[in-house]
Amino acid sequence: MTVPDRRYVIIFGCPDRTGIVARIATFLADAGGWIVEAAYHTDPDTGWFFTRQEVLAGSLPYGIAELRNRFGAVAGQLAVQSDWSITDTAERRRVVILVSKEGHCLYDLLGRVASGELDVDVSAVVGNHPDLAEVTRAHRIPFHHVPFPAGDPEEKAAAFGQLRQLVEASRPHAIVLARFMQILPTELCAQWTGRALNIHHSFLPSFVGARPYHQAHRRGVKLIGATCHYVTAELDAGPIVEQDVIRVGHGDSIADLVRKGRDIEKVVLARGLRWHLENRILVHGNKTVVF
Repeated sequence: MTVPDRRYVIIFGCPDRTGIVARIATFLADAGGWIVEAAYHTDPDTGWFFTRQEVLAGSLPYGIAELRNRFGAVAGQLAVQSDWSITDTAERRRVVILVSKEGHCLYDLLGRVASGELDVDVSAVVGNHPDLAEVTRAHRIPFHHVPFPAGDPEEKAAAFGQLRQLVEASRPHAIVLARFMQILPTELCAQWTGRALNIHHSFLPSFVGARPYHQAHRRGVKLIGATCHYVTAELDAGPIVEQDVIRVGHGDSIADLVRKGRDIEKVVLARGLRWHLENRILVHGNKTVVF
């Protein structure tokens, strides 16, 4: 974003009650804050209130540190229990992408970055196979090959240790599993909670696990889809960020399903990553609100 468009993004959630919107709006208005985008939602099942607001940074008489300090006091007045954060759109977002052999999601993301459509810094691409090194380096992005030996738990644990070091060296805002065909260990899932995004090639919760297109073909489904979700220790069960589908027919082979599904995978992953980097996703339990 250009300097005049610099914004502070406030996301806030707490048990619903009267006066939340008025209190936040009054706090910002009293400081001269110019709200340029605001969204609200209450989940009737949990009674939890969610809001996301963008404020022009230049309209406030202080910086983000002071805003966080003052808003923290407001959050404490509104609820004993709350989840909130404030981010600055002027801070460049950093992404690390994890891959295996299939490159369609990586090609798509790198193309969007190169064209300026996705305004992020891809700090590195890490692959458990070297197949996608050339295309990554063609985009002047470092590629790291970390092999994952099958059948040796100690060597695999060492590989995940190396992967963690490479990822954390970039201090990324998002870790994207772009068809990374390795299951993250529980400790990594915990460390990367709310930052690791996966693209699964089915319309979850249908066809969890390996070879979902083969599963879908055996069931004779008429729609296949893709799901972008946050990674958790439970396989393919993290909070869902985005999904989409495409129609298939009785004459489609497994190869046809794979080909059609790849188009959906790319779009769904790109949408989910953009919304994550723009702080549009509020997670509560195993559900999300996407503003």
